[in-house]
Amino acid sequence: MKLSIIIPVYNVEETLENCVRSILCQRFRDYQLILVDDGSTDGSSAICDTFTQEDHRIQVVHKKNGGLSSARNKGISKARGEYITFVDSDDRIGEDTLSPLMQLLAIHHEYDILEYPVYIHYGNASKQHRFYPGTNVYTDMNDYWLKGKAYEHCYAWNKIYRRSLFNDVCFPEGKIFEDVYTLPLLLNKCETVATTNEGMYYYYDNPKGITATANGKALLDLLRAHLPMIEKTRSCKTSRTWWEEYYAHALNIQMDVYERNNGSLELPVMPARSTMKLKLLQIIGLKKLCQFNKCLHRIYRRSR
Repeated sequence: MKLSIIIPVYNVEETLENCVRSILCQRFRDYQLILVDDGSTDGSSAICDTFTQEDHRIQVVHKKNGGLSSARNKGISKARGEYITFVDSDDRIGEDTLSPLMQLLAIHHEYDILEYPVYIHYGNASKQHRFYPGTNVYTDMNDYWLKGKAYEHCYAWNKIYRRSLFNDVCFPEGKIFEDVYTLPLLLNKCETVATTNEGMYYYYDNPKGITATANGKALLDLLRAHLPMIEKTRSCKTSRTWWEEYYAHALNIQMDVYERNNGSLELPVMPARSTMKLKLLQIIGLKKLCQFNKCLHRIYRRSR
């Protein structure tokens, strides 16, 4: 078996069939499809069981509710393919997406992770847009993280992974932005990561989803996920400009954390001056910059 596809399922009776059908209609057929029912209380469990009668490649695991990471980890424990990929149950993959991706992996046995395009916020006319990662091969994981800006698209689902990468890596349970914690751990075990413009993952816009409704605590988790990588990559051979862009990305998260999480400050101030915001950070310090940002947001909201 070449590929294990893991779909965590929780109360998604309205979208689950569309998701599963997008896989069943793929031209590539050598896969195991694992539906992990994470304690659903609607009709999702029954839909999962019905699918097992339709196709022998579909396996269902029913478990007590434990969250997205718990469901993914359970799916990984059942995976038997040489490679693993994830699909969220309110999303789908594009027509004939798997075949060209698996052909690439068949040719390039050295690829540990293969990342492919995403249609982000699909279904929301004002926000939807396509993300193409380009055609690149990275043997330096710092280059992938910084130059490739992997920190902006740590998504678990638009990637195919060598299954052995997960031998001693799992998704952290109890974290909202679990992907950002997990990808660096996987990269530590990678020798080659490739990106391609083949295929398409459809990430449907969901204003009630976990990420869209993230509170201050969740954003603090996100910031803490980035802190080790900020330190790890600060002195790497990749251009300093790429690192400063990453640091500016983390600074934006820190300012959101400060505003929504009772003034929490965790990002270390490091020398970085490539943008006006970073220059201001060096002059007035992190706390005052966060206070200034919070004040600007308050003024903006009042003026609307």
